[in-house]
Amino acid sequence: MSVKRGRLLIVGASRHGRVVADCASALDRWAEIIFFDDIYPNIDRNFKWAIRGSISAIQADAGTSDKVFVAIGNCATRVEMLDIFRGMNLRLATLVYPQASVSADTKIEYDSIVVAGALVNIGVMIGFGGAINTGSSVDCDCVLNSGVHVCPGARLARDVRIGERSWIDIGAVMRQGIQICSDVVDSPGAAVLTDISDGLTDGRGVTGLSAGSSPR
Repeated sequence: MSVKRGRLLIVGASRHGRVVADCASALDRWAEIIFFDDIYPNIDRNFKWAIRGSISAIQADAGTSDKVFVAIGNCATRVEMLDIFRGMNLRLATLVYPQASVSADTKIEYDSIVVAGALVNIGVMIGFGGAINTGSSVDCDCVLNSGVHVCPGARLARDVRIGERSWIDIGAVMRQGIQICSDVVDSPGAAVLTDISDGLTDGRGVTGLSAGSSPR
């Protein structure tokens, strides 16, 4: 039996936060999993987990053995908040669900999550604040910069490069070697066959958007 040390403090009591808590429960590392969200005290639970306080209370509550995970769905807001928490010297968690398939030769930075059923191949780099969601696949040598969110069922062929805070929507397919700029939001089922630069809008349903415009 593993020894559980400290708590996992999750910022953002959203549905994405619930997925994060479920992953953390499956890993069975923490003595307690709790949420912090500004909906407190009006709402004090997210599914079966307690909401302990507002986001501003987390620094005072965090102990030396606790870790923090930012579960804000909006990519730009998530990255911005992580920068703040790093400045507070809070310890940040990385979560890989036991039922995800992740190569031992993959680099995953802090506050990233790989959900059950996802496949991440050799040589992939996932920047901080990334999310690889249910049933998605990221093939070898892809680079996903900070705050990239890959939605369920998306498929990235080898050597794809995705810029910061981009949102790859459900069922999107990307050809090998594609390069995508920062702050892109694509459409469900989009087939991306050529590079995407800032501000591009075309018939593929792929749009370059400003930071903060990704879905929540």
